Order: sequence, then structure tokens, then C-alpha cells
Amino acid sequence: MKVPRRSARQKNLQKDAEKEEAINLLEQKENTEEVVERSKDEETAVEEENFVESPVVSDDDDEDFSDDDGSLGESGSEDSHLSGEEDVFVSSDGEDSFDAKSDDVSGNGASGSGRDETEHGKDDDAESDDSRTVVEESDSSEDEVDPRNTVGDVPLKWYKEEEHIGYDLAGKKIKKKERQDKLDSFLASVDDSKNWRKIYDEYNDEEVELTKEEVKVIKRLLKGKAPHADFDPHAPYVDWFSWDDSKHPLSSAPEPKRRFIPSKWESKKVVQYVRAIRKGLIKFDEKPKEEPSAYLLWGDDSSAIDRQGLAYIPAPKPKLPGHEESYNPSLEYIPTQEEINSYQLMFEEDRPKFIPKRFTSLRNVPAYEKAVNENFGRCLDLYLCPRARKKRINIDPESLKPKLPSRKDLRPYPTSCYLEYKGHKGPVVSISTESTGQWIASGSSDGTVRIWEVETGRCIRIWELGESVSHVSWNPLPERPILAVCMGEDVYLLNTGLGNAEEQKSLEELLRVETPSTPDDSDNDKTAVNWVQDDKHGGIRLKHFKTVSSVEWHRKGDYFSMLMPSAQSKAVLIHLLSKKQTQRIPFKLHGLPVSTAFHPSRSAFFISTKKNIRVYDLLKQKLIKKLETGVREVSSIAIHPGGDNLIVGSKDGKLCWFDMDLSSQPYRVLNCHPKDINRVAFHRSYPLFASSSDDCTAYVFHGMVYSDLNQNPLIVPLEILRGHASENGRGVMDCKFHPRQPWLFTAGADSVIKLYCH
Repeated sequence: MKVPRRSARQKNLQKDAEKEEAINLLEQKENTEEVVERSKDEETAVEEENFVESPVVSDDDDEDFSDDDGSLGESGSEDSHLSGEEDVFVSSDGEDSFDAKSDDVSGNGASGSGRDETEHGKDDDAESDDSRTVVEESDSSEDEVDPRNTVGDVPLKWYKEEEHIGYDLAGKKIKKKERQDKLDSFLASVDDSKNWRKIYDEYNDEEVELTKEEVKVIKRLLKGKAPHADFDPHAPYVDWFSWDDSKHPLSSAPEPKRRFIPSKWESKKVVQYVRAIRKGLIKFDEKPKEEPSAYLLWGDDSSAIDRQGLAYIPAPKPKLPGHEESYNPSLEYIPTQEEINSYQLMFEEDRPKFIPKRFTSLRNVPAYEKAVNENFGRCLDLYLCPRARKKRINIDPESLKPKLPSRKDLRPYPTSCYLEYKGHKGPVVSISTESTGQWIASGSSDGTVRIWEVETGRCIRIWELGESVSHVSWNPLPERPILAVCMGEDVYLLNTGLGNAEEQKSLEELLRVETPSTPDDSDNDKTAVNWVQDDKHGGIRLKHFKTVSSVEWHRKGDYFSMLMPSAQSKAVLIHLLSKKQTQRIPFKLHGLPVSTAFHPSRSAFFISTKKNIRVYDLLKQKLIKKLETGVREVSSIAIHPGGDNLIVGSKDGKLCWFDMDLSSQPYRVLNCHPKDINRVAFHRSYPLFASSSDDCTAYVFHGMVYSDLNQNPLIVPLEILRGHASENGRGVMDCKFHPRQPWLFTAGADSVIKLYCH
């Protein structure tokens, strides 16, 4: 049967229809990058819409699709570049066919054609049948191309933020290509006739063009058929097994696990191996013992050490005989008679044990007369002499020293004496600096209290109290230049006269006592503290019932504490200056109190006895912490400005640093002074602290406290300040730091006050 050819008008109509279908196909595939990943239903729908099977085979279609690139061959039109997708498909009978895509084709359309055209159509059909021969594809993996990317089966989102998507076989990075926007990609797809064949490979970041064979395979898969046309899904079954004389059918299924019966003997053997491994009888990865290539020919007693164990120590061997013990020694070894006589004058320990003699032959040698004695002594040495193995550790002593920073990096700190304050006739017992650092007060055993100007050393005021002064303390507030002086059983609150007129007026009102105060306690015994106006010295006089040793001010300048060591349970009193009141602390004292101190920032109160230091909360009225000093007797304490550390001086010359957040035991104990420590002090702003002793020296230390709780305080000795003379066994009685400068004031028993500067 001859197939009539289509007219030119029909071809043009078909091309226009193909263009419209191609544009519709591009709009449907705009957001889809891969053809293979489409679902079966969508592919089937698109396939039914775009491809229509036709039993009519056109010669023009065969010629148009004869080229390798899939474009039209004889039509010559560039607008039909998408017709290949609609022309080529695999028919249901497994043979290649082409869709004419024209409903106008009929027998009447070919009535005008001649015999030559019919014969020419037959030749074209024969050529097309030869070109559509099925090519057998190989299952070998040699045809497959190795992937360019070697990162493996990992999610590509890991490389989303990177500039590359993986690495090639040479280990070099595969850079990402620049992506086009959708408009540019659409215009490029319109101009490219092979765009419908291209698929984007996200793994290798490249576009892959599908071949004709791959398109055929995809179309067959979409229709639910086998990928290859030569595959017969309904091949006749070939029974390869001979069933003759077989009672039961055979099966190649694996043996089920439920039929497995474990061996009891093997389980016992495994238990034995496990026990041997735990006991160390079986060892893995153990190298065979290498035998030494060289060994002693006659053996040695050193091998006995291995047999006896590590605790065995071999006995020392006796000295082997030499030339002197020979029966016929040379003449130089034989002593003369004078040398033999000189041996008798020597001590027995220095005398030679054996005197060599000469014999003509070995037969003339008599028995050794000391053989029994020497063998017996040898046995006693082996039996009675103790032998012990002592281990010595070779350690460099320098490595045990702590690594401390250089003193140059810790400047400034006081190093040399800059100024001396002379005027007292007796030992200066106590000194105190004013809060601004311009004035310094001193109290002496000669019964005088003096105020000095720090920079010039000029004495501006003197109080003659007539009795030995034990302690002086300046009010911490600069607007209240009040000086507290302890003298016997009295405490004087003196107006120093410093400040302007307004401050002096407020001080006069503050230091005025209208009527003598009554005893604070209702007891009739010796517990009265009287507030009396002292017009002679210009201030207030507090009369106590026992000797007052020290006075300490609160940071607000209104409260101050008194210490009376001999008053037992009433040894510590707290006074309120504004209301002229006195009260006892609500705590029980354990032992004889030595010194007291207020916390610099919290409502805590420190009371030091000879052995321990107790910290109390004044608001909650309870014990917070107990510090164990471990020294013979505490002499003084000082609180760090941060409030979490304190130093303690003792009578045995030890300086203890306590970190209250760390432990109740001392963090560091410094054995710095050979004699008693009289006073310790902290600087308010610089990381410095000092101690003064009766050895006429003052030690300056660097004490840095870090805000990081994991870092321990750094303590470095800096300088030893000398210059005071000893009087009646006493040296430096007191020391205080300047409130603003790294200067140190020292008061000595030689009635001199020294200022040490950097």
C-alpha cells in the first residue's frame, strides 16, 4: 500500500501546531529541571497530551529525523527545532514508528501523485527501515562514565554556602557555575534546538544531553514497558529441573535460625578463654622476648637478682687477691723490717691486713693463720649487715621554685626612705593616715599625740594627754576630721581643727555632750561607759571600766568599736557617735580577743583571738565563718579592700594569707620575720600589703586578687625596708599605707616616723 505525500500547506499547518505545542511544553516545564524525576502520572499525562500514536508513517518524518542532532533535515526551517520530541517514540509493538501529527492526511490528498513518487516513497521506506534497526546495548559497566565529583553519597546541602560542590579525581575543587535567571534560561532554550534533551546534573554541576536511545528508554519506561525493545516479557517457561523419580520438591532457601542448636562445649571453651584473658594468661600484641646476642661466658651473680625479685640486694664481693698475695712476689711488694716496725705504731684500722712474704716454692707455703677469723667475719658481715635499696630522685632545685614575675613589672612600690618625722621623745606606738592623704597622726608612749603634714614633715598640732597612748585612728570620712585616741581606760574623740568653717561647725555640734550618759546596761557592776565633754582637749572623753587597747572605725564614720582584752565577755563594745550610745556585741567570745575589724563593704565584723578568727554578720547576728590560723599567737589582722581576703600577723614571725572563698585554712604562710610581727596593713587602691616586726624591718609584698574565681591570688615579695633602730628589744611598732600613693609610713621604737616612697 502506498502512503500519499502531504502537501506544503499541510506541512506548514503541522509546523505551526508543533510550535504552539512546544511553547505550551516549555511553560509546563519551567520549574522542572530533570525529566527523569517526574512522576509516572505526570509523565503519562504529558505524554498523552503531546504524543499521539498514528499508524501512518510519513517519508518526510523519516527524512526529517535522520540527522543525529534531532532537528528537521529537509524542511530547512529553524522554527521546528522542537518537533523531534513529538516525532520519535517507541510504539507498543516494540518497533520504531513516527507520528505524523496530522489529522488532514487522507487518500484523496495523494490522488494527484504519480507512479514515480510512489516508487520513490517505497525506496525511502526501505532506507528508513534499515536505519531503524535495533542496536544491541551492552550491560558492561565499561560504557558508564565515572562521576566527576568524588565526595561520595553525601547531601549536597553541605556545600550550599561554599564556592565549590566537591572535588575531582585529582583532589582539586570543583567550582560552581554561575546560574542564569529564568528569563535568560528561557531565551536560551528557545534558541537552542537541543534544549529539550538537556538535563541538569546537580551532583556534578553540569548539563547532560540525552541521546536518542536514552529518550526511547525513557518513553518505554513511562508506558510501563521494558527498557529494551528486544526484551520478551512473556517468554516460554523452560523447566530446567528433572522431576522424574522425585518424591519431594527441592528448595534452595537458607536454613532458618530457629533450627540452630548452640554447642555447649563451645560455650564452655569461650568461658575458659575469657577467664584466661582476665587473669592475664593470654596476652594480645605481645612481642616475643628477644634473647641477647652477647652474654657472659662464665656467668655472673647479677642473674640472681631476677630470681630473688626486686627486693633482693646481692652481697658485696670480697676483694680478689693481687700481686701482694702471691707466694713469690717481686721485691718491690715485700716490705723491709723498718716498714714492718712502723706498722706497729699505726692504728689498727689503718694497719695493712696482710704482709706479703716470699717462698721459694708453693710447697713451702704454710696455712693462712687468719683464714678462720676472716671467714667468720665475712659470715657475720653477710648475716648482720643490713642492706636496703634507697631510691634517689634527681630533681633540679631551681625547677621547684615558683615562677614569679619580675619586680620591675610590679612597680610602683616603696623602696627607699624619703622623709623622717622627728619630735616624739618615746617610742611611737601607733600611726594613722587621714582619708585625703594630706595629714598623718601619731601616738607615742610619751603621752603626746601629734599631727604631721605628709609632704613637708611639719608638725601642726600636739596634744599633751599625760599618759601612754596605745592606739590612734582617724575617721574615714574626709568631712569629719575626728581622731580617736586610746589611752588607758579612756578613749578621746578629738577635733583636729582641719577643714573649713562649715565642717568645724558641724563637728562642734557632733562632739557636744549635753548631759553625762547613764550606763547602757542595767547591771550595777563595772560595765558603765560614760560620755563626757572634754573642754580641755576639745572633744569627747569615753570612760571605760577596763584598759582599751585599740579602736576601729566603720566605713560610714558613725560607728566605732573598742577592744578591752581583759574584760572577758564584755571585751568588745560598739559605740554610735551621732546618738552617743554604746552597745555590746550579741555574740559569745571564745577566747581572749586580740584585734577587731569591720568589713569594708558588708555588714560583717571580724574578731580575732590568739588562735582563731571569727566572722559575724551584724544584721543577722550569726557566725558566718571561722578561720583557723595555726600560729602560736595572732598579733594583728588586716582586711583586703575587696573583702574576701585578709592577712594575719603572728608573734612567731609568720604572715598568713586567707582566701575566705577558698578555705578556712591559710592559702599561704610566709615565714618572713625572725621576730614578732607587730602590724600588717593593706593598701586601699594598689595591690600591696606590708608587715612590720621587732627585727627593725618592714616587708612589702605584691598581692594581686583577681576577679576570676578560678585564679588564685598572686603573692610576690618585693622589698625589705630597713632604717629603724632597736630600743628595748622593740623595732617597727606600726605601719600604714598612704591612701592614694604607693607610700608606706613606719613608726619605730626609736621615736622616728619614716616615709618610704618609690
